[in-house]
Amino acid sequence: MVWSGVHRAAGPPMVGRYAEREAIATLLESVRDGFSGVLVLTGDAGVGKSRLLEYAAESAQDLTVVRLVGVEAETRLAYGALHRLLRPYLGRLSALPQRQRDALEAVFGLTDASPSDLHLVGLAALTLLSDVAAAAPMLCLVDDAQWLDRESAETLAFVGRRLYADCLGLLFAGRDGTGEHDVFGALTALRLEGLPDVEARALLTAGVTGHLDQAVAERLVTGTGGNPLALLELAVNLGSEQLAGVTPLPEPLPVNRLLEEHFRQTAALLPPDTQTLLLLMATTPTDDQAALWRAAGALGLSIRSATPAVAAGILNRGMTVEFRHPLIRSAVHSAASAEERSGVQAALAATSAPERQAWHLSEVAHGPDDSVAAELEAASERAQARGGYSEQALVLTRAAEMTTHPGKRAERYLDAAAAHLTSGNPAAVQALVELATPDLAGPAARAHATRLRASVEMFYARPRKVPAMLLDAVADLGSTDPMASWDLLREATYAAIVGGRMITGTTLREVAKATADAWREPALPAWSPDPLMAALARSVAYGYAAGAPALTAALARLRSADELREQSAFSVMVGLAADELWDIEAKREIVGKLVTADRSRGALYGLSLALLVLATAEIWDGRFAAAESCYIEANDYMTATGFVGSGDFNKALLYAWTGRETELRAAVATMGAMAETLGIGSTYRWAGQAVSIFEIGRGRYREALDALLPGFADSSVVLGDINLAGMVEAGLRSGDRKAAAMAMERMEECAPLAGTPWALGLLARCRALMTDDDGAEGLYQESIAQLGKVPVAVELAWSRLLFGEWLRRRRRRAESRVQLRAAYESFESWGAALFAERARVELLATGETARKRTVDTQFDLTPQERHVATLAASGLTNAEIATQLFVTTSTIEFHLSRVFRKLAITSRKQIGRRLSETDSGD
Repeated sequence: MVWSGVHRAAGPPMVGRYAEREAIATLLESVRDGFSGVLVLTGDAGVGKSRLLEYAAESAQDLTVVRLVGVEAETRLAYGALHRLLRPYLGRLSALPQRQRDALEAVFGLTDASPSDLHLVGLAALTLLSDVAAAAPMLCLVDDAQWLDRESAETLAFVGRRLYADCLGLLFAGRDGTGEHDVFGALTALRLEGLPDVEARALLTAGVTGHLDQAVAERLVTGTGGNPLALLELAVNLGSEQLAGVTPLPEPLPVNRLLEEHFRQTAALLPPDTQTLLLLMATTPTDDQAALWRAAGALGLSIRSATPAVAAGILNRGMTVEFRHPLIRSAVHSAASAEERSGVQAALAATSAPERQAWHLSEVAHGPDDSVAAELEAASERAQARGGYSEQALVLTRAAEMTTHPGKRAERYLDAAAAHLTSGNPAAVQALVELATPDLAGPAARAHATRLRASVEMFYARPRKVPAMLLDAVADLGSTDPMASWDLLREATYAAIVGGRMITGTTLREVAKATADAWREPALPAWSPDPLMAALARSVAYGYAAGAPALTAALARLRSADELREQSAFSVMVGLAADELWDIEAKREIVGKLVTADRSRGALYGLSLALLVLATAEIWDGRFAAAESCYIEANDYMTATGFVGSGDFNKALLYAWTGRETELRAAVATMGAMAETLGIGSTYRWAGQAVSIFEIGRGRYREALDALLPGFADSSVVLGDINLAGMVEAGLRSGDRKAAAMAMERMEECAPLAGTPWALGLLARCRALMTDDDGAEGLYQESIAQLGKVPVAVELAWSRLLFGEWLRRRRRRAESRVQLRAAYESFESWGAALFAERARVELLATGETARKRTVDTQFDLTPQERHVATLAASGLTNAEIATQLFVTTSTIEFHLSRVFRKLAITSRKQIGRRLSETDSGD
């Protein structure tokens, strides 16, 4: 059924399109089977996309079919299309989880609540549509997707990416360029071309009532490129003598843009009041009949004005009138003169709500008008309050165009650029900054423009030039605005840390010194990132002795905060700072808070970064399966937000510990390419750490040392000290005592200043390695005792392994077996293959055979199933798990049904025990 109630005339005969019809059939079968399906159809105007949507509707008569058509004039109205789609179901909002309900009500202007992250809106839309589809399987048809407003398009694309077991199908159709911002890029797509010659002739023949000359048919098929709409229009509009080959055909044939011109000419023959009504219809949404007829009344038009257009085949007539084809709407809109559009806009301005009125007034204005510009700016603030950042940007751009004062105009252009950046549309930022540049008045405006340019570079992960850009802006500002200068320096420090030795025009140490010297600690909330960034800068600029106390204080401050807010990938900086202090507890606690905060707000990009940082903490504690879940979830959210997945290069540390050399080498190669092409020099440190662990695991100590030495030499870059213990071991066992001594010297300096159990445990281990006498025994015992205090199980097992090796060399076999057995069982249970093998060989040398773990593969769960199972075992309900993972309850139910079957259980209470059994190999 069709909720709009619009009667639709039978479409032309369906000819060909077998692959597309099969794809639609597969989608519909998936929906009928309780799953979901998504398909995007793209192609030139008139190529048959809308006809395929009609075919889908005809094939889905057993499903609930809902329709949405994008409207060119509505592309600036944030969430306008989504509101039209969901309007029939808003009565169900009360059934949504509170935060999801608040998110939808805010963006639809139903409350004055603060706007939510776009992806929380997406989750709310997904939940709402899934709930509706649970009662009756549903197919959503979205035509003219290129005219959806950006927020609606991103929300619906998000819904499409998160569907699974939801009895819901999404079928989009749009012209080439629908994915201009890659909104639909991750969805399955088919591009439609013109029909093949045989099928094109069949369609043409079916549309001609009289005689069709075969030579004429061939000419028409060739001239139109098999475009179905062009063929059908020619069949209807060419004279019988032309079709019979008696008189010549028109040159050129109306196809693509010429087809739009054909529709314009047809509309131009209609009475003036009909043409005005058509333009009004092309400017308002199809299903907003109230707005249409209010404006029509203001223009003195009535339903009778539509009659000539129906007779001419421009409009279909049912319970409401609508354009026969979306291309006709576009043709009418683009053909109108400025004066005609102004008349329609004036009527809409007189009858519209305030948030739309300002735009209509701007369309009526003749030239710049500061009063209209002020109204537009006020309208942009209302859009911002609803989270409509792309609408805010477009309205501010229009306000700038209407502004007479150059400085104010530039300010509005920059504010529009900032809104585009917030909306995730950096491609639009540069053009607006360039428009503002000639009129920038003073250093503050120039700094704002530079900051926007730098933000675009960081959006694309290109930090190479950013620190120098921002330092220049700071120099330009001078002492005029210390707060603005600090913001620029903080961002420069972050970019310099990420860029490392690959940045140009300055150095990390120079940036850090400027930042540390500028820091004046004001009264700040506990969640502020500023103290931590200042501490990182101080550590780089003035050395570990100066930086460690500041880092300790900054992390303690964040741990005490009641709430945390993700800002500019702050979780990454937290991870680096905690690693500098070997403070695993601070890392887990603070990043865990950021994960929770980002989940609650639907901030999926920040959440994905925080999960990547959390994964490293899980690895150090030997929780490799949990780390894998973090990586998978992070990659899932990267994809859900429309970014390219975070990539396997993030898993280099996990590959190293699990001995997966092929994957590790590929990850390291990717990291090297990123450093060279994008300027992300920090990847060299991550790569060196992973390679060194892998090589130590298999006893190739020279290779391990070679991986660490470049990073050690570049001591100004953070993330070096956490590798010192590995460098001591690799140096000693490769015979390079000089390298080991250098690492040991820095370890002796830094570890006591850090003062954490992890740092002190590694210091004791390194001292033991460097000791030639029996004094090593007490140092190994101290290392084991310290490392046992904190969640760094792999380090604990590593110290046990080294202690066991030391005991065996002294022929203390019984004592050696205790340490080696504990190390082996730990490494083996986690899947740390190389270290487990190293421990196993050592055990064999003591006369003991190690038992290898076996796992019954019939219980193997996919990473997604394991993650869901773990959350269920923690006591969360299906609805709570769905909210946490940004999917629907039905998807969680499906995964749990597979978990129950694979684990051979019948109760949620059994999940935790069964997972423990499979993890231990029992």
